[in-house]
Amino acid sequence: RLLPRLQHANGSVVLTTVRLLLKYERYVKRADLLAQFAKKMVPPLITLLSSEPEIQFVALRNINIILQRRPRLLSKEIRVFFCKYNDPIYVKYEKVEVLVRICSERNSEPLLNELKEYAKEVDVDFVSCAVNAIGRLAIRFEAAAERAIAVLEELVQMKVDYCVQTCVVVLCDILRRYPGRFEAVVTTLCEHADYINAPEARAAYLWALGEYSEHIPSVASLLGAAVDSLLEEEDACVQLALVNACVKYFLKQPQRAQALVLRALQTASEKCANPDVRDRAYIYWRLLSADPSAARTVVLAEKPPVRPENSSLPEPLLEELVNELGCVSSVLQQPARQFVYARAERAGVPRGDAATTADYGTQAAVDTTPGADAAE
Repeated sequence: RLLPRLQHANGSVVLTTVRLLLKYERYVKRADLLAQFAKKMVPPLITLLSSEPEIQFVALRNINIILQRRPRLLSKEIRVFFCKYNDPIYVKYEKVEVLVRICSERNSEPLLNELKEYAKEVDVDFVSCAVNAIGRLAIRFEAAAERAIAVLEELVQMKVDYCVQTCVVVLCDILRRYPGRFEAVVTTLCEHADYINAPEARAAYLWALGEYSEHIPSVASLLGAAVDSLLEEEDACVQLALVNACVKYFLKQPQRAQALVLRALQTASEKCANPDVRDRAYIYWRLLSADPSAARTVVLAEKPPVRPENSSLPEPLLEELVNELGCVSSVLQQPARQFVYARAERAGVPRGDAATTADYGTQAAVDTTPGADAAE
């Protein structure tokens, strides 16, 4: 009786039907029936993306939850979620999130090419979102890392200021994920150092200089210029990254870096206004003077690699939201019980009555969903 409701013209009916299928599929033991349910759910969910932008947004927020329960449900429909030129920005953000979630090694290359086009747009925040998505794919799929690096290098070479900043941070995250590989990308960063001016990007760039100093012929001049402007840096994270980079360079090439590290530690400990930077410089100075081998052990210790980002909801919260698909709570991705206490109290439901309040919250969320009356 439920499956025909998936063809309903009202999106609320479709999402409610999907909710019930997901809720009761645990009681179905036949694999062929479960496969049939999954096959039937895909077309109506895709049809919702042809509606008005507001309906698309609601659908995408619900699809995000559904995919956390059934990760492979839409894996063959990746192109459906590609952004259109006239999509509102809030729809584009949700589409990128869904694209990253349903991507696999098999279809990572076309998605990386698509994200590269998004990174060429003029909206600064959306460009940052697209570049971060490229980095997430590279960290998640080792087979996609090389192509992702090539895409990011292309974007850096475009010399678009706001794009370069995010690319530098993402590239350094990929280098940390795969240590000992892709060192050649640091050369690209050095060639475009003049375009790296955001604090987080400069800190990442300086980390790369120190970490891969043995692969950079001009590292002495690059770090020397940075030390000369150390006091002009307003952000403490950049100053700390520069001190760390100079010490790493000295530990790897003591003869060439002795004067540079001395100048960096003197400037940071005597003239820098930030107490954290001064303390870091004092610690390094004392450590290098007392026991260089201990300094090597501390500073050049092997770091844990970056792990793939876990953007999934906790299992109990996910189950709660699956039971509230099609409601306001699924759009907010918060259980209804967290934001309907005031309405429940006005209706005379005691705040301490958790079960009753939760039931009231679910019904309140349904009542505020557009088209709920028509769906019922």
